[in-house]
This record gives sequence, structure tokens and C-alpha cells, in this order.
Amino acid sequence: MDAIQQQRGRGIRPVDWLLAGGLTVLGALLMRENVQMSDAAVQQAIAEGSMVHGMSSHSLWMIPVFAGATVPVLWWRRGILAVTGVSIAVMALHVVLFGWVTRCGAGLPLAFVLTFLGALTAKRSTAWIVCGLNVVLTGLVLVVDATTGAGAMLLAEPVVVIVFAVGLAARHRSVLNQELANREAELRQLRDERAALEVADDRARLSQQLDGLLQDRLGELTTAAESADGLPPAEAKVVLESIESDSRRTLDDMREIVGLLRGDDVALAPTPTVAHLDTLLARLRTTHSRLSVTGDPRSLPATVELSAYRIVEHLIAALADHAGAPIEVAVRFEADALEIRVNGQVNEKADLKAAVARAKERARLLGGSLEVKVSKGRAGAIAQLPVVG
Repeated sequence: MDAIQQQRGRGIRPVDWLLAGGLTVLGALLMRENVQMSDAAVQQAIAEGSMVHGMSSHSLWMIPVFAGATVPVLWWRRGILAVTGVSIAVMALHVVLFGWVTRCGAGLPLAFVLTFLGALTAKRSTAWIVCGLNVVLTGLVLVVDATTGAGAMLLAEPVVVIVFAVGLAARHRSVLNQELANREAELRQLRDERAALEVADDRARLSQQLDGLLQDRLGELTTAAESADGLPPAEAKVVLESIESDSRRTLDDMREIVGLLRGDDVALAPTPTVAHLDTLLARLRTTHSRLSVTGDPRSLPATVELSAYRIVEHLIAALADHAGAPIEVAVRFEADALEIRVNGQVNEKADLKAAVARAKERARLLGGSLEVKVSKGRAGAIAQLPVVG
């Protein structure tokens, strides 16, 4: 309920101008017809049955006085109860001043609009008061209406109640939608917190692995270096080449683990692969998103599989995720490389630069490349990841 009250705001919005303007123009046209209608035309209408009573006045003042009942609709957000009260007072004055004229064509829409707005936005007790006041307003419109007469109240008053019920139903649906949105936000926050905990655990595990790797490899390299002391040059060369090879392998392993630690999204079990990209796209709200795979699909090294998945994940996080904004992902297995293409509409609220930087870091760790072009609100990315047999 409080959320609806906050959404109402206090200022006049463009839709309020349209609403109040439409009712005012409708009333002005109707009052102008009352002013211009001759007594002979009135008598003929009564004879034909289209009017039930003669007109009491043809005064031009009918137009501005009636506008006094519709113009306050501009400020309905500030107080629907006050606006309804003003409309009733002005309509009562209109009845006293001009007597029998046609008011139903503009007065009834005014009552229906105020009833609906009250049911939709006001507190429940206030909404019921607004409904009751609009029953009174409807009576004032029809009590001396030259076209319909007071008998039309038997039809108009139930319509006011029906409009009120429709407004309450719309209000209930708005409240439910707001509650669903709040719960979705809470679930998203809980999911993010859980993911953060999992990331922290994996970071600690990877840090331990890195420390153990360094200790073991340094011990092996130290032992190998000591064994080369005093050996003939040919044998010493072989030992040194072995040390170089082991050192490179150690650096590669360290690079992989450090890359995971710097990526802020360490691999969880099971490790995501290219085969999981369809599941990644299926989680999006975007309709008609498509994944296409060409070339010679096969199992790739774990680091390539994971990096390919993360690159796509980083990129689509910066793209629009709503119906009507499809995201296209194309994967091509080449003999010595894996090509990934991602195209979609840029999400204005997302940090595209940061997402691209993270994706480039993933590609660079494998010795690959990533190029991104943005044009007319759409982004296209092409990543090339070398595949080492």
C-alpha cells in the first residue's frame, strides 16, 4: 500500500493534463450545445422523446462554471477526496444556477473517472468515501438533467459501484505485482550473497593450491639445480633445459590459477563449458535468443572451455535482457582456435566497458583476442581463443 502511495507522487503529470483536459473539453462542448439550442429545438426534442424536460437556461456562464468541476482533476494526486468534494460543490452550484440542462454526457464520465482513481490509489477507507461522494455527484448530474431525467440514476448509480470494483481489482493487482517485484529483488540479493560466499570459498581453495604448487615446484627446481653441480657440460645442459621446461610449466599453472582468482567468478563444480551456453541463454528473459554452433564440435582443454563460457557470460551481462531484444551467440570450432561471436542490444544501465575488460582479460590469459564494436545501441563482439592440442 505504501509503495502505491509513493508512486502517486505530488506533481501534475502529462497524463493528468490529458485527463482533465479531455473532461473539460467534453463538458465545454456539451454546455455550448445547451447554450445554442433554441426553445423550438427543445420542444421538438421533447416531442420526439430525446429530451424529458425543457431547458431552464441558455446562459454562457454554464461553460466556465462546469469547467470548475473538471479542471480540479489536475490535482487528483494531491488529494482525490478534496477534488471530488470540489466537483460536487461546483456541480451543485451548476444545478442551482441553471436548472434543467443536459449534464450527463460530461458529468457521468467525471464521476466514473474520480471513482476509479479513488479506488486505485487512495487508502481503503478514503476510497469508500470517494465512492459514496461520487454516488452523490452522479445524483446531482442527473437530478434535473433535461435529456435523461432523474430516472437514469437507476442505471448510473450501479455503474459507479461497478467502476469502483474495477478500480479495487486493479489496485489489488498492482499491490501483488509490487510484492512480486520486491520478492524477486530479495531472491536476487540472496542468490548474489550465496554466490559471493561460494566465490570466497573457491578463492581460499585456489590460494592453497597455488601455495602448494609453488612449494612443490620450487623444491623440485632446487633439487634439480643442485644435482647439476659438478656435472659435465652436456649433462648440465640437459638438466638446465629440464629446469627451464618445468619452470615454464609452473608459470602456466600459476597463470591459470591467478586468472581464476582475478576473474571474480572462480569456477564452481561442475565447471561450465561451451556445452552449457544454451542453459546460460535459457536463463535470460530475452525472447528469441539463439545459440548456433558450427565447425567440428569437440571437447577442448578445460581452460578453453571455461574461458569461452565466462567470456559469453561477461558480455551478455552488459546486453539488454528484456522481451524484444534478442541476443545471438555463435560458436565456431576451428582446427586451431575457437571463435565466439556475441551480438545484442546494449543495456544502458550496465557497465559495458567493465564487462568487455573482464572478457578481454579471459581471452588474453589464453593468448587469444577479443574485439568489440558498438553501433546504434547494439554491440558485436568477436573472440578468438587458441586451442592447444
